[in-house]
Amino acid sequence: MAIPTLKAVGFCAHYSKQGDWAFDYALKLCRKHEVQLDVFHFLEDPFDPMDNSAQNLSKEDQYKLVVERERELRLYYDNLAGDYLEVGFRLCEDNEWKELHRCLLIQEFQILVLGYISPDTYFAGKPIEEFANSFVSPVILVGPDRADQIHLNSQAHLISDQLYLPADEWQKIDLVSA
Repeated sequence: MAIPTLKAVGFCAHYSKQGDWAFDYALKLCRKHEVQLDVFHFLEDPFDPMDNSAQNLSKEDQYKLVVERERELRLYYDNLAGDYLEVGFRLCEDNEWKELHRCLLIQEFQILVLGYISPDTYFAGKPIEEFANSFVSPVILVGPDRADQIHLNSQAHLISDQLYLPADEWQKIDLVSA
């Protein structure tokens, strides 16, 4: 499977060392392919299944939260991007699964990069490896212990030669059935 035209790499923001490693990898991939890096952030943290902090806010408070989070997002990742200008930001208010599929359909990204915080990390209400394997596009997980720990879902595995990863520097995500 080749990526017909790689126009952008998607990255879901997470303020952690694994999130920074994932951002660095996504940025490196974008530089090599000379494509856009789209940074996604959600009002409710997709890495925390218990976060429902935005659900019961008034419209005014929700607006303030959106402005605050977008400012924080841009300041943080603009700094990490350095001189790379092809970076877009999207603060998403819908749920992760639906929003990321919508963005994939309108081709805002063709590859998704996520920080792999720990083996028991959840993303979009699922264990992160299960999310990665069930997502329809290539997904790359970075971490949890080192920046050079790269995990690929089956779609990413098929295009591993386009990801600038030596064969011994990544692992395929294999879910073990109970």
